Amino acid sequence: MITGLHVITDESYVPGRAHLEVAAAAVAGGAQVVQFRDKTASGKRLYEIALEIRKLTAEAGVTFIVNDRVDVAAAVEADGAHVGQDDLPVQAARRLLGSGRIVGVSATTVDEALAAAEAGADYIGFGPIFPTGSKDDAAPPTGLAALRELTTRTSVPVIAIGGVSAANASDVMAAGAAGVAVISAVAAQEDMVQATRALALAVSGPGNPAADY
Repeated sequence: MITGLHVITDESYVPGRAHLEVAAAAVAGGAQVVQFRDKTASGKRLYEIALEIRKLTAEAGVTFIVNDRVDVAAAVEADGAHVGQDDLPVQAARRLLGSGRIVGVSATTVDEALAAAEAGADYIGFGPIFPTGSKDDAAPPTGLAALRELTTRTSVPVIAIGGVSAANASDVMAAGAAGVAVISAVAAQEDMVQATRALALAVSGPGNPAADY
């Protein structure tokens, strides 16, 4: 499953919150997808952490995506990889991962998102929708209007990211998103399991279109 709630683990944002700890809380709280993101660790360390999260998510039946490092995703037999605009192209990532794996692509504009869809992305991570402090190099917020435009122009599932919380997730879903991806809305909360549950409820609430994908 690639729709619904994506929880991204990122140790650089919340010191002391280990990747596996965040992933375990996400699984316990009902997230559909766990994304592993670490831009500083060595390849060996990435592989070791990814193996642990792969075991956890496989046992729980939760989709596991590795961000940026397609090689690590392939090595641990993750469900897929998520790549940015400066990472490997979709088809190259798919060749490394093998058939049947998921390839998601980040996009900060409608044009980038449509190009990713045309290239064969399985889903598009679109945003930031709202202002966010979770990414130092984040682009300006797109707002809900751009999200609505994108979701009317492509049938590829759009996962909204950037400043999404339990308070605004239902608005994001009403704008046509197939799901949301969060970092601080879970990892920076005192009770990560409860925070995940609140988000999952907002994402899957009555009238939300995620079930249509």
